[in-house]
Amino acid sequence: MGEKNSSELESSKPDSDPSPPRPPPPAPVPDSTEMAISIPPRDPETDANPNESDSSPSWFTPKRLLVIFCIINMLNYVDRGAIASNGVNGSRKSCTASGTCTSGSGIQGDFNLNNFEDGVLSSAFMVGLLIASPIFASLAKIHNPFRLIGVGLLVWTIATAGCGCSFDFWSITICRMLVGVGEASFISLAAPFIDDNAPPAQKTAWLAVFYMCIPTGIAVGYVYGGLVGEHLHWRAAFWGESILMLPFAILGFIIKPLQLKGFGTSSLTAATDNVEVVDDSNEEKQTIPIENEEISEKQTSKKFFLSGYAKRFSTQASRFGKDLKALLSEKVYVVNVLGYIAYNFVIGAYSYWGPKAGYDIYHMSNADLMFGGITIVCGIFGTLAGGLVLDKMESTISNAFKLLSVATFLGAIFCFSAFCFKSLYGFIPFFSIGELLVFATQGPVNYICLHSVKPSLRPLSMAMSTVSIHIFGDVPSSPLVGLLQDSINNWRETALILTSILFIAAIIWFIGIFFHSVDRFNEESEHDVPVVERSNLRPLLGGNQEAP
Repeated sequence: MGEKNSSELESSKPDSDPSPPRPPPPAPVPDSTEMAISIPPRDPETDANPNESDSSPSWFTPKRLLVIFCIINMLNYVDRGAIASNGVNGSRKSCTASGTCTSGSGIQGDFNLNNFEDGVLSSAFMVGLLIASPIFASLAKIHNPFRLIGVGLLVWTIATAGCGCSFDFWSITICRMLVGVGEASFISLAAPFIDDNAPPAQKTAWLAVFYMCIPTGIAVGYVYGGLVGEHLHWRAAFWGESILMLPFAILGFIIKPLQLKGFGTSSLTAATDNVEVVDDSNEEKQTIPIENEEISEKQTSKKFFLSGYAKRFSTQASRFGKDLKALLSEKVYVVNVLGYIAYNFVIGAYSYWGPKAGYDIYHMSNADLMFGGITIVCGIFGTLAGGLVLDKMESTISNAFKLLSVATFLGAIFCFSAFCFKSLYGFIPFFSIGELLVFATQGPVNYICLHSVKPSLRPLSMAMSTVSIHIFGDVPSSPLVGLLQDSINNWRETALILTSILFIAAIIWFIGIFFHSVDRFNEESEHDVPVVERSNLRPLLGGNQEAP
């Protein structure tokens, strides 16, 4: 008989003599003096309703999204037109040499503001807008962008109501700053949402419709502010704006939130991975002594809370710096914004000094109405035409630069020629054609801002574009043109010098044609989301989902 191997001997042992079971290894005992706490990141929008269906509400279609955003955008610019209108802005009280005094009207009259203080109200709005725009764009990394729009609109609603309740110069100045803060979230995030949901063949046209609301809103604001200020009170104009915006602010919180392309749940999680209070390494681990009776539980919680927010702030500041560096490294984007700055320098000065120059050069008795009417008509048709033409040409960054350079160059020729005419009848048709061509840039220039950068950088690209064109464009142009006019005392020459800057914008955009440009709309964000996960995200509304 052969010997049994060891495995057979083991298997032949009777069941009556089982080996005693080994006890499970003891669980590792944590250090009695230290305890580490770590909070995993979570997405509040998805974790709140994990079983919620991803299907969008049937009534919330892409076209309705465009209509809602257009109404909001128009209300934003109605506010800008209203505060500049005579009915709301009013005039300061004045006295003649004989001692006869006239009471002031509007904001200037009630608060007895001089022209400098009155101008500060416009600057205060811009300060809030410029500071808050990049902040909201950065917050889109860790918070749902659609909800951020709701927050901004709520701030806007409260701030405009506060303008109507203001009691002195400083109170209305602070409220105007908050109006700018509220508008910042919408300006930074609305265009990317429209770009996501527009049909592929009509993206520029949809953006053009959205930006058409700018001249339309300002013009409506002039009329609205004049009527309300004359028949009711200037305060009622702000209260009316607040009431009109309130439903849209509420809508931003109750509608199922959309997700921007490049900002999926995985991206938000990855953006917050570094915000844990405790690092896994022993060197960086925060510990809370549990045997030290001198540190109470309340003090420990407070220290834990403050430490977490300090790290979160540090992480967000670092991320913003990296995103800004990545944005500025995009040469196509930088060239586009440089041309936009030169363009906005002229348009901003036109809107402020145009009526005064027209009255002085051509002795227009109704210069406000004349320039306002030309701006409204040319703004609407020019903006729509620019978007439609680019879509017909095929929406590419190179074609957008071609359209920008050609339209701006031809527009500059017509506007320059208009101011050379001594007759009003020669000025009006040439200037109208020039403005029609100049306004055709609105769709293409914003198309490049959105498509020349990664999807995750689009809110920041819109925010920094807005900040740049205001800081270096229309904000300094009005005082500089006024300084030039004081120096040469000839509005015709001043207008010709100003208009020549449009040629600079056309040259900058022409250079952009020769840059290597890649449409990065479909490029994944820096926190790449797997295909399986991306198929479950909701970046677009129903009807526009891309085929997997």
